[in-house]
Amino acid sequence: MIVAAVPVKDLENAKQRLIPVLSPSERRELARAMLEDVLTALGGAGLDVVLVVTRDAEVIELARRFAVTILEEADNRGHTEAVALAQREAALRRSHAFLTIPGDVPLVTGEEVRAVCRAADPGRSAVFVPSRSGFGTNAALLTPPDLMPLKFGEPSFANHLTAARERGFEPTVLRLPGLGLDIDGPDDLAALVEEGEHTRSGRLLRAWGWPTSRTFPPHPTLSPAGGEDHGEGAR
Repeated sequence: MIVAAVPVKDLENAKQRLIPVLSPSERRELARAMLEDVLTALGGAGLDVVLVVTRDAEVIELARRFAVTILEEADNRGHTEAVALAQREAALRRSHAFLTIPGDVPLVTGEEVRAVCRAADPGRSAVFVPSRSGFGTNAALLTPPDLMPLKFGEPSFANHLTAARERGFEPTVLRLPGLGLDIDGPDDLAALVEEGEHTRSGRLLRAWGWPTSRTFPPHPTLSPAGGEDHGEGAR
């Protein structure tokens, strides 16, 4: 059995790095659309259990339209803690593998999710999918679920590879174009518009008039907090 988990922070505070180009209501609507894209892809991947880890009532209401299980957090303590909670739940369910992906990778497809699952060895193994920048971790598959702790916050991809090797096994790396694009900053919106015509979130941006003549600064390559996990954009 494979248990997948999607941690989702409060929609009210979603996508802070898009403040220069999107209003609060636009950021909230985009976050909803991206989550729908991700849950649609997971629903088409043939997974046994999909957990949505959140405390947000709006997210819970949205997620219940899909074939998922809600894993409620008592507090919003960040991406790393949400994933750890889901890992413990996967272990309790006696699943043989645990997969986590974020809720802001709208170009992910069911086939990409299946590719990650196929890459796992039946014994002890870890599969990681980096962000397009190569710094963040946009997917992690562990067999078994408690194989190793996962800590998010750039440069988490390199850190996860090192942590796996320190535990005596060589991780598998998959570079996947859809799963690799996480929407953190304004420059990511252009890629979503160009490549995501088939997604809810891509169509939403086009409906708002993107591509746009608005100018915006690129978001930083590394998180400003020195690699600590502060939730969104810190993978």
